[in-house]
Amino acid sequence: MTQALLVMDVQPVVLSRYPDDTYLPRLADAIAAARTAGLPVIYVVVGFRPGYQEVSKTNKMFGALAVAKPPAPPEATAIHPAVAPEKDDIIITKRRVSAFTGSDLDLILRAGAITHLTLTGCATSGVVLSTLREAADRDLTLTVLSDACLDNDPEVHQILTEKIFPTQATVTTIATWKQSL
Repeated sequence: MTQALLVMDVQPVVLSRYPDDTYLPRLADAIAAARTAGLPVIYVVVGFRPGYQEVSKTNKMFGALAVAKPPAPPEATAIHPAVAPEKDDIIITKRRVSAFTGSDLDLILRAGAITHLTLTGCATSGVVLSTLREAADRDLTLTVLSDACLDNDPEVHQILTEKIFPTQATVTTIATWKQSL
């Protein structure tokens, strides 16, 4: 079984809504461990075409973009430099909350014979939850690094990582996961 580390929505534009000075160093530690162990590191960013053609005005999360059509700043899909990809890392662009929706993630996983995903990202109640549910429905083996996920609501993060996610994934910490590599 081939495992990959999924690093999701760590764009400065996203992270600015989730202030936590300790998050990026923790995530960088997990990324370094994955690279040392020879695991593929796959980054997932949310992004849209100019004019936001992929976004319906009825979409509660992204619909305002379809109406206003503001120009996306060039750095909108940039990954935070503290956890920047290296040359062999894969970058996936998604069009919705889940890493699978509107992206070629499934194709990349199948081509690489990747059957085990270790999930990290911002936010626990957004991309991590949506991706976990879809990945579980695709029969992938899943691990969630609870301290490499971030959410504005600590209670929601705790409920998801302690009560919801364990029904479909192994939930652990970066330190424990590193020992298993």
